[in-house]
Amino acid sequence: MQDAVSRIYPLLERVHQPADLSRFTPAETVALSQEIRQFLIEAVSKTGGHLGPNLGVVELTIALHRVYESPRDTIIWDTGHQAYVHKLLTGRKDFRDLRQEGGLSGYPSRAESAHDVVENSHASTALSWADGVSREKVRSGLPGEVVAVIGDGALTGGMAWEALNNIASDKERPLTVVVNDNGRSYDPTVGGMAHHLSLLRTSEGYERALAWGKRTLMSMGEPGRTAYDALHGMKAGLKDFLLPQAMFGELGFKYIGPIDGHDIVALEFALERAKAYPEPVIVHVMTEKGRGYVPAEDDEADHFHAVGKIHPETGLPVAPERFGWTSVFAEEIVQLAEKDPRIVAISAAMKEPVGLRPLSLRFPDRVVDVGIAEQHAVTMAAGMAFAGAHPVFAVYATFLNRAFDQLVMDVALHDAPVTFVLDRAGITGNDGASHNGMWDLSLASMVPGLRVAAPRDAARLRELLEEAVEWNEGPSLVRYPKGAIPKDIEAVECHNGIDFLVKVDDAKTVIVSVGPMAHNAAKAAQAIGGVDVIDPQWVLPVGENLIDICSGYSRVIVIEDGVVTGGVGAQVARLLDVPVEVLGIPDSFLAQANRDDILHRLGLDVEGLVKTIRR
Repeated sequence: MQDAVSRIYPLLERVHQPADLSRFTPAETVALSQEIRQFLIEAVSKTGGHLGPNLGVVELTIALHRVYESPRDTIIWDTGHQAYVHKLLTGRKDFRDLRQEGGLSGYPSRAESAHDVVENSHASTALSWADGVSREKVRSGLPGEVVAVIGDGALTGGMAWEALNNIASDKERPLTVVVNDNGRSYDPTVGGMAHHLSLLRTSEGYERALAWGKRTLMSMGEPGRTAYDALHGMKAGLKDFLLPQAMFGELGFKYIGPIDGHDIVALEFALERAKAYPEPVIVHVMTEKGRGYVPAEDDEADHFHAVGKIHPETGLPVAPERFGWTSVFAEEIVQLAEKDPRIVAISAAMKEPVGLRPLSLRFPDRVVDVGIAEQHAVTMAAGMAFAGAHPVFAVYATFLNRAFDQLVMDVALHDAPVTFVLDRAGITGNDGASHNGMWDLSLASMVPGLRVAAPRDAARLRELLEEAVEWNEGPSLVRYPKGAIPKDIEAVECHNGIDFLVKVDDAKTVIVSVGPMAHNAAKAAQAIGGVDVIDPQWVLPVGENLIDICSGYSRVIVIEDGVVTGGVGAQVARLLDVPVEVLGIPDSFLAQANRDDILHRLGLDVEGLVKTIRR
């Protein structure tokens, strides 16, 4: 890989650490940008990864590392999926195993480099991190500046504004906030802030601001006319005067911008100004997501935000994409909404990834995208339910963690009929520790009145989703994993709502399978013989019917793709008098690897289950 870099990317080969960039001429930095884009397209097309966001921040990242001295100066990325260029410029050029076991993480990683700070990939957190680092540097007299790069929709998150409020309240320290304004997250960025940024970056908005400024200054008499004459014709000066009033000035920030995010000279000039200023500064940078790659630039639906393996020439997938579980949900929620006008759906900036785009096309007024604001989404859902709707909040399982308080206090406490649909529940694999949706069952088990369903296949997903949206006595939750959906498994018997997937005479051991873990459980039981397998479908709270059935066995094994502490198995063990063995995810973060390898390592595949049963 290094030989290839040297041969095909001679400028990139000269960069082993950020300090090396200081020896580049402005013309060379432009050529380096082109090399980096070509490298990213070639490398990510082979492994999959976040292509669009990184193509958009090439010049910005180069400028940051030319102006600031990382790691002495702390650069914090929000969200971390736009840090591939940062990795390249800090000496990490081997992208052959990107997002695979033993390879580079798809996000910043402290284990990889001293230049990385925040490892998790959840948006809207960088400003809080930067606030904390900055405060302690000032208090302790530590050297170095602090820079937070926020964007890709992250300013729609409430945490970002909580942090801005606190940063602005303490002006006795330098801190630079770079707003990477590309108008998108996964989907086009929504909300008033997105509209306001859009207004500032359009000629119409600029002219409107110009007219407002002229009227304001002229109304001030001779001093105002003098000020207007001084600013008139000075584009940068006029913006510096006007835009803080329109946006960040009231918060107390020095504002620089908008800056062309693909002009390295302009970026460096703006960042040097920010670095020299002794108080918090906003640098507003306009970038184009997918810059320099025609398929990504022409993609309005932003399929190139994250890609699998693709043909670099066309951007088409190497193998047809299989959305599996998500596609089944996408079809079923449209059919349910056709029949039930109370159903409305909510997305947190991810309509396409969670399968809500078809519903938004069919019923545009019944899908609300709140941006990266999961807490707001959950409480808003409670309000919609109070007013007569049945909200369906579709979200990645790991992102519901952010709204646990709202789930408890706003939804469950009020018995609000809200359905949560958790995509990518359990082990997701290559996206790493922050994306494994492994906590949802344990968290849900603590929420009074929350009913949780775990479908094992497509047929059960359709059935359980319909039952969930018909339940109006309180909240419900339906969870399923990432990836292709397995074949349907029909029950051989059904007793009081509990499906028997394997039933033999005189079995002493029963496996309680949670969701799609039923497939491995059934194969393992059939390989050994003498073992029953049951699927409760509605897994939480644990029902008396499940306990009654399990009481008839001398040994119970619960298999789930969630953490074992507090999950379904823990609840079953609490209620049963017979021995219960719980197989799931230990209380530790999982390193990136593909889902099958992680299941094997944890003993949750067929081979591991056979060993456990025999033991």
